[in-house]
Amino acid sequence: MALWGRPAVRALRRWGPGGGRRPIAFSAGVSGILGNGGSSKKEKLSLQDIAELIRSRACQRVVVMVGAGISTPSGIPDFRSPGSGRYSNLQQYDIPYPEAIFELSFFLYNPKPFLSLAKKLYPGNHRPNVTHYFLRLLHDKGQLLRLYTQNIDGLERASGIPASKLVEAHGSFASATCTVCRRTAPGEDFWADVLGDRVPCCPVCSGIMKPDIVFFGESLPERFLLHVVDFPMADLLLILGTSLQVEPFASLSEAVRSSVPRLLMNRDMVGPLAWRPRSRDVVQLGDLVHSVERLVELLGWTEEMKDLVRRETGKVTGCDK
Repeated sequence: MALWGRPAVRALRRWGPGGGRRPIAFSAGVSGILGNGGSSKKEKLSLQDIAELIRSRACQRVVVMVGAGISTPSGIPDFRSPGSGRYSNLQQYDIPYPEAIFELSFFLYNPKPFLSLAKKLYPGNHRPNVTHYFLRLLHDKGQLLRLYTQNIDGLERASGIPASKLVEAHGSFASATCTVCRRTAPGEDFWADVLGDRVPCCPVCSGIMKPDIVFFGESLPERFLLHVVDFPMADLLLILGTSLQVEPFASLSEAVRSSVPRLLMNRDMVGPLAWRPRSRDVVQLGDLVHSVERLVELLGWTEEMKDLVRRETGKVTGCDK
């Protein structure tokens, strides 16, 4: 832990904890859910209990972990699903093996396969769905401590969640860096070349410009160090649409205190929640959109959600005209 100490302090000073709220008084029902009701017996929690913790504001430092599964309803395939995942459908890109498309050495040798894939991820091609907007609503209500995402599609930003609340663990297309002189440029410059079927090149040294997403073998962004302060501070952990197979992201699911409830909403049982469950885990398997809509209903946020989606969709439609 000592090795993480100094980077953690720097991260906390630079970006802040996002918390710091005063303690609040809980109802007897909420106190029972939190384990403060005077009984030593820990009852199994339900989705209704999680909704009550959020609705009553008993949980005000919610940390969220998401993966590709939250974006598939927006029309973006995940990576690992047999048959439909991106790794199963990369033959068209003329690469020696699927993972090569995200390897820096192959990108420097031939950037065109990755750029062709990137073109399909252009932010204007896809829109946030109900899961993104649920997380936006959680932020609007002041209860989102941080959202950790493995996704590089930018839909969390597009839903209106500010960058200060995001940890894009695998980077993003919001900026690009020259692979030779390390000059940085805004993502708009990168996209102008990609959409014009050109290899983005540095105007200073002519090196290839690579978007600031994490390729295999590269270090994670410095902001990822925020997990050292965020997860111990969390009072609720939501895990949505992820296979929890990629480290070190997957291990974050065990970084919250053992007393903190963890809600998994996913197609399948995954990761530590499958092979090392805790007494306060809640698991909701099946279609993610249906699960999120059910939680929104239990929270009593359905009308607010509809209004938010209507407003945000109107903004996009207005920009398209």
